[in-house]
Amino acid sequence: MKKNINRLLIWVFSLMMFACSEVDYSDLETFVNNSGNGLRGQVDPLPEVKQYQFFTYSAFDMSNPFVPRKNEQAQNVDNGIQPDLNRRKEALETFPLESLAMVGSLEKDEAIFALIKSPEGTLHRVKAGNYLGQDFGKINEISESEVKVIEIVQDGVSEWMERANTLMLDD
Repeated sequence: MKKNINRLLIWVFSLMMFACSEVDYSDLETFVNNSGNGLRGQVDPLPEVKQYQFFTYSAFDMSNPFVPRKNEQAQNVDNGIQPDLNRRKEALETFPLESLAMVGSLEKDEAIFALIKSPEGTLHRVKAGNYLGQDFGKINEISESEVKVIEIVQDGVSEWMERANTLMLDD
């Protein structure tokens, strides 16, 4: 019986091998041969190479646009204005002048004092000669409605100049 089963298996395998040997690939071969027909691409021509134009940088001799210009006569003149950097700073010199507000004035023994409110909300009593603001501002004159301040600001690189400013009474 084993012999019959072995013969039967050999016969089935040989039949299967014979069935697989007759594969028709003609449609695939036709597709591959015809797939390139009608495809004629066109490549754009290379762009024309322009000749390089040389440039000589000559701005080294020009003045620096980021440094303020001054005439030579003004640079040689020392106007004598300079802040006192060695004096002890007062409490109102830590705030910009724009953030301070005059809220009132007082008069005692013919001396006029101004009440200045800081951004923190603290009231300070000042008199002529006191300093306030971050630009070395010195109080020059006090009236009932305003405080006149002379500030010393740096103009350019190393020259100092005076600038007048006023704190008006807030309503």
